Amino acid sequence: MVRSLYTAATGMNGQQNNIDVISHNLSNVNTYGYKQQRAEFEDLLYQNMKLAGTPATEDTVTPVGVQMGTGVKLASTQRVFKQGNLQATDVSTDVAINGEGFFRVQQYDGSFAYTRDGSFKVDMNGQLVTSEGLRVMPEIILPEDFRIDTLQVTDSGKVYVKIGADRDTTLVGQIELYRFPNPAGLEAEGSNLFKVSKASGYPIAGTPGYEGMGNLKHKFLEMSNVSVVNEMVQMIVAQRAYEFNSKAIQTSDSMLQTATGLKR
Repeated sequence: MVRSLYTAATGMNGQQNNIDVISHNLSNVNTYGYKQQRAEFEDLLYQNMKLAGTPATEDTVTPVGVQMGTGVKLASTQRVFKQGNLQATDVSTDVAINGEGFFRVQQYDGSFAYTRDGSFKVDMNGQLVTSEGLRVMPEIILPEDFRIDTLQVTDSGKVYVKIGADRDTTLVGQIELYRFPNPAGLEAEGSNLFKVSKASGYPIAGTPGYEGMGNLKHKFLEMSNVSVVNEMVQMIVAQRAYEFNSKAIQTSDSMLQTATGLKR
């Protein structure tokens, strides 16, 4: 009887974690380049009351055993790297990735991070940076007297601008993309950034549109891949599962109350 109380309690904790993940997804429904997370669960250890194959008679064995489960635990939060919708912005510094790959940026401590958010800006030095001021790598430095309204980014990542009164565009840089053997293993650190981990593998550099890399879409941004409808359905399922586990605790408590009342 006590086992059922603790088993149902693990179920309530698990569904609370599920709701936390769903809430995080919904809160980032308008975050550029955000990738949905999914809670995944595993059952806990089992108590063997009787092992399968235990001798029943001299000539037979029991075909199945008796195992009592002890509940559930959160195994992982899987990140789903499905392509998000592309939204036209008409902003000359916005770039979206259509397909596989990440932009690389340099953090303030000199380390590298990776992002799908292409809402870039131009800083006071004419350098292409993120909204947090992190430099896009390889560096894209725009020359003096460039005209921001003439900035062009091709599908393969070449960056062109017109300088001063020039009528022709000038090539000023090349945007590279990076992919990973296991992108789900990347470590999210907030600000739309991911860091390399032992699980993700080492980054593989490439030119957009070649060798499995996605191509770039200028004046577009990739939106979050979170489906509000699906998340709401998952929230209803998690809420009902939470209620079922709470009912199991109430039922176990009621049965214990009945057992203690036998003495009267």
